[in-house]
Amino acid sequence: MDLLCDVAGTVNSVTGPGIRPATSDDLVRLVELNNAAVPAVNYLTLDEMARFLRVAHRFLVAEVPEDGTVTAFLVGLDGPECSYDSLNYEYFCDRYDRFLYVDRIVVDPVAWGRGLAQGFYRAFVTSAAGHTHLCAEVNTVPRNERSLDFHQRFGFKAIGERSDEGTGKAVRMFALEISGDG
Repeated sequence: MDLLCDVAGTVNSVTGPGIRPATSDDLVRLVELNNAAVPAVNYLTLDEMARFLRVAHRFLVAEVPEDGTVTAFLVGLDGPECSYDSLNYEYFCDRYDRFLYVDRIVVDPVAWGRGLAQGFYRAFVTSAAGHTHLCAEVNTVPRNERSLDFHQRFGFKAIGERSDEGTGKAVRMFALEISGDG
């Protein structure tokens, strides 16, 4: 799966197969996937995951076509429209009037390398009407090399760094200009 860009290098609205909206029936599996991916993402309870289902602009899952097993998910928020207590989200709220924010993508290691993250980003961008940027952060402490490499290959630009002395974590902030005509 290659990233599809227009002449200006911005992402076009193209989706991939096997991706569908998350439902409440998925929540237990999503918490399991999420918490197996710590420290690349933060730990979530079932209630916290259910809140994402209620407030997300797009909450997408990828499933194995043969048996319906959920192998990956994306939580995407509307910026700055979502009431979300996150310093990383607020960082983008301070910079952009309208943006899409990827809070997390988690892919089961058995499904790595199958283009699911690219498919999620393409599917999320289909909801970009009026939005100018696709935003995300990636851990630099502890380092998430796989995600850092992915965002660079996808065309994201690093626009800053944040660190949290309380947790000892640090992140690189990324933004990608999108056409916004999704």
